[in-house]
Amino acid sequence: MRKTKPDKTVVERAVAQFLSNLLARNASPHTVRAYTGDLANFSAYAGSRDWPSLDHIAIRGFLSHLYEKGLGKASVARSLAAVRSLYHWLAQEGVVEQNPAALVSTPKLPKTLPRVPTIEEMNGVLDGRMPEAASFPERDLLMLELLYGCGIRNSELTGINLDDIRLSSEAILIRGKGKKERYVPFGDSVRAALAAYLPARQPVLAGSRKATRALMINQRGGRLTTRSVGRIIKNIAVAKGLSPDVHPHTLRHAFGTHMLEEGADLRSIQEMLGHERLSTTQRYTQLSMKHVLEVYDQTHPRAK
Repeated sequence: MRKTKPDKTVVERAVAQFLSNLLARNASPHTVRAYTGDLANFSAYAGSRDWPSLDHIAIRGFLSHLYEKGLGKASVARSLAAVRSLYHWLAQEGVVEQNPAALVSTPKLPKTLPRVPTIEEMNGVLDGRMPEAASFPERDLLMLELLYGCGIRNSELTGINLDDIRLSSEAILIRGKGKKERYVPFGDSVRAALAAYLPARQPVLAGSRKATRALMINQRGGRLTTRSVGRIIKNIAVAKGLSPDVHPHTLRHAFGTHMLEEGADLRSIQEMLGHERLSTTQRYTQLSMKHVLEVYDQTHPRAK
């Protein structure tokens, strides 16, 4: 006798509809994947309860349940954000009247950024020859120049097409989170790296008999993946004497920190990084405070 699947609970049905709505709105695959996992946990915790019984106290209970399972503050905060988004959508659909998750405070997260390479360390990586670990030196140098020189995300790097590059205005069209577009300026180092890479890219494409609009390609002529970028950056970083913890996002952090240290204003950095909120960019100020204090100690007459 075949077992019949149990009917979905009220929460499970709502979560499935909410995720379908996210997909229809072209939410990023990363967001959908994160929400799917977080809301599956919430559905399991809610069980057969209906919306009136899932008040803010129940949601606090859900967060406690996640802590008991060993989840850290960042994961719990992300789960709460997912539940808030679910309730926000339910309110828009007229299923609930208010968002009880809004009454639950977000876990306080330590505002820390990973240690970034110094300006001297980055110059050492970019100005010297590419190590033997670089299987496609021209491409790998351009990759480093774009991640550090433009402060773009890994996914933004792999998404660049040839026709996104505006050589005359020295800017690149970048597609960021939520399909938002912005122009990011580039300097002489990126221009030189492009001039070396583009002629080297042609034989690879010709040999693979592939045609692609992608700027960054692998040695089979396909678009480079974010996973490959992460692996290549780590290999080069280690070969150049940097920490094995260096990954593409470390170079983005280095871009923001070094720009701030060199006197750029937060608003400009915010624009270039594609941050929606200035508060996200302000996280870089704590890193550069060390630099400010060093300058004070060295230069202020009252500090001597």
